[in-house]
Amino acid sequence: MDDMAGGSELDYLRSSIRRFLEREVVPHRDRWRREGCVDRAVWSAAGAAGLLCLAIPEQYGGGGGTFRHEAVLIEELARIGFGDLALSLHNAIVAPYILHYGTEAQRLHYLPAMARGDMVGAIAMTEPGAGSDLKSMRTTARRDGNGWTLRGQKTFISNGQLADLVIVAAKTDAEAGARGVSLFIVEAAKAQGFRRGRNLEKIGRHAQDTSELFFDDVKLPADALLGAEGRGFHQLMSQLPQERLVIGVGSVAAMETAIAETLRYVRERQAFGQSLFDFQNTRFVLAEAKTQATIGRVFMDWCVERLVAGELDAATAAMSKWWGSQTLCEIADRCLQLFGGYGYMAEYPIAHLWADARIGMIYGGSNEIMKELIARSL
Repeated sequence: MDDMAGGSELDYLRSSIRRFLEREVVPHRDRWRREGCVDRAVWSAAGAAGLLCLAIPEQYGGGGGTFRHEAVLIEELARIGFGDLALSLHNAIVAPYILHYGTEAQRLHYLPAMARGDMVGAIAMTEPGAGSDLKSMRTTARRDGNGWTLRGQKTFISNGQLADLVIVAAKTDAEAGARGVSLFIVEAAKAQGFRRGRNLEKIGRHAQDTSELFFDDVKLPADALLGAEGRGFHQLMSQLPQERLVIGVGSVAAMETAIAETLRYVRERQAFGQSLFDFQNTRFVLAEAKTQATIGRVFMDWCVERLVAGELDAATAAMSKWWGSQTLCEIADRCLQLFGGYGYMAEYPIAHLWADARIGMIYGGSNEIMKELIARSL
């Protein structure tokens, strides 16, 4: 992203983000991983530093930027190997739903609070029996007087333990298929019957609070509906390309981080009287990885420009997510191998990067679904 339009502004933002992360995040990573959650205070600190809602208009408390600015934040989180802090979910996935589909009153109520870090955002689509197949969701919302009653269960919800605001997808008409899905804004502090389940244990991203959420006949006011009734599936499909590009951009940045970490190690590590880098196999592995990461960088930057111009189609977004996450897993695995036994030790960043990478092939729609979307465009 350094050489794209507005480069000097993005460079300044990148420097600011690096300072923030080195000061507020890096010293606490190990503790947060042990505890399974980041401190709530880091969200307020991010808000005070101007790092929340970077692409939300200033009139709603945001930074007034574009997805280019969000991409810089995604890259810098990958640079320190800590996608566990889900700022990009909050910024580039949750907030846009309110911006694009909310009423003016909803925008003015929620977005400034999200920009300050007073409210942490989450989105609840996945259910125990409905992952990539969103049409199979069983959570329901039925009209109840002037409001709604929400009933159901969601799982694998990022920011689930800390979220103050959850956008929930629910069936408002069980007979209407995709046209029977609607979105609702649930304020955790005001929603009687809303419960958080356990903080789920994962093989990676240990500091990312990922939870089950339960909605036991939660009473919602009429203005909890986000957008028009029955338009939820369309809203989700319209916003998923940006979510998938978030994964693609982060994947390429993580590739670059893996290569940099591995280069440092193999140049210092000695074996059979020479550095590991002096072995042809090492150089060839890293030459291939560097080439793939460079190709990915060019492609993702092009996708970002298309998104900002309003021209990124669903198939291309699916390509970015599928190729980025798949290639990251391959590169992370090959890089870890060059560390030998040390690569299997949790104290080495490459171990976390390798484990964290695997979720990219699953969330945001599985990579098998991405291939199906791409195939439909052929």
